[in-house]
Amino acid sequence: MTDTRAITVRDPLWDTIRLDGTAVRIIDSPAFQRLRYIRQLGLAYLIYPGATHTRFDHALGVYHLAQRALAVLDEQGGLARIDPVERRLVPLAALLHDIGHYPYSHAIEELEEGRIPGHHETLVGRFFRDPEVRGALESVAPDGPERIEAMIRGQSSSPLQGLVSGSLDLDKIEYLKRDARFCGVPYGEVDVDRLLHALVVLEDPETGRLELGVREKGVAALESLLFAKYQMFRNVYWHHAVRAATVMYKRIVAEALDAGLVEPDDLVGRTDEALLFLLEAKAQVEAGRDMKAEGGGAGGAARVGRWVTMLRARRLPKRAAEVVAADLDGDEVGGWLTTDTPLKRRVEERLAEELELPPGDVFLDYPEKPAMFGLDLLVQRHTGEVIRLGPGGRAGLIGLPRIADALYQTARVLRLFTLGERREVAPEAVAELALSSADEMQRRLEEATPLLGSGSR
Repeated sequence: MTDTRAITVRDPLWDTIRLDGTAVRIIDSPAFQRLRYIRQLGLAYLIYPGATHTRFDHALGVYHLAQRALAVLDEQGGLARIDPVERRLVPLAALLHDIGHYPYSHAIEELEEGRIPGHHETLVGRFFRDPEVRGALESVAPDGPERIEAMIRGQSSSPLQGLVSGSLDLDKIEYLKRDARFCGVPYGEVDVDRLLHALVVLEDPETGRLELGVREKGVAALESLLFAKYQMFRNVYWHHAVRAATVMYKRIVAEALDAGLVEPDDLVGRTDEALLFLLEAKAQVEAGRDMKAEGGGAGGAARVGRWVTMLRARRLPKRAAEVVAADLDGDEVGGWLTTDTPLKRRVEERLAEELELPPGDVFLDYPEKPAMFGLDLLVQRHTGEVIRLGPGGRAGLIGLPRIADALYQTARVLRLFTLGERREVAPEAVAELALSSADEMQRRLEEATPLLGSGSR
């Protein structure tokens, strides 16, 4: 095995990041280098020009924070009861946590369950087949790949699991800071030093198991983290134009799958541009065949090709209507609306017909992140008492979880997008659709009942 020495790299967020020899071996592998070409925020760069940072940058940052966190814990004696091998594996798990990511961030993962091979955390095992990655991990421990995969999937019994996947994992801290920096917005401020120095390994009073937690002095910084997440979702991740680009890209991928242009496994292991070029090339070939066979070219392949061209030219769908989730008065939105289901597609096609638009040029979007403010964390109080901080918070300790639902309902917006000339649709009509059950919507479609009122044009 070639000796690989530690190196230091410069980073605009953390200044310098020191990588040990094992990390360097992993980074130099083709599987990891792919992350250089996957943008951290998907298509957000079309709205925020600086948002061209990548999963590669982010992964190095999470590795750096893992090293810092372990140093703090070690200094405080918190690692005395931790397996030394575990201490070496955690930074590597942090480095590799996004290795299974699809192109263009999380957009593909919003498609209906079963249409894609799985979420990126479940795909890490495929990338651990890379002999360079596997060899580097096995040099730390023979079962290193399996132990790290368990950490990334949140299934490890390690007391340090929470650094890789949990309520206070380092991934969240890093991406909030990095995303805010490169988008040029002031919303992602997190007191990183305070949080890291508040970390402590605690014994669960109920089970006796060792688990990562925080000292009470870090609770205020934890609140700032949760508020930063809310602000970034409301102002960046779910910005209307970011969502417009995202739903268009989702439609491209979904239509390509439906038309047989690509298989689900074709989505795995590609870079942003590689996947988009593949979809474009496949669409052009298939559309050409359709035109020769039918003298037309209005099928799925033609639509995919047209949408890819529009996406590249930043001709994004426009808002025809939007409704803040809070304005739905707590009524339950039909589950059919939250993913790319066949029923949702039928509704969109009907809406396109009613708005006199080409098939496929209407998009309904209602993003969800139910665990946005999820908390499951041990806290050591000033008195020494160890308690568990759950979704409901704790009186006198942290109140944010009790208002989390209100914040979520403010950040979440139901939107109707249309391609081409801007259309106006009554928000009330869209809200009424959203509140319809799947059975009711099926019935309206079968009876050819108009979905929109006369206030839409």
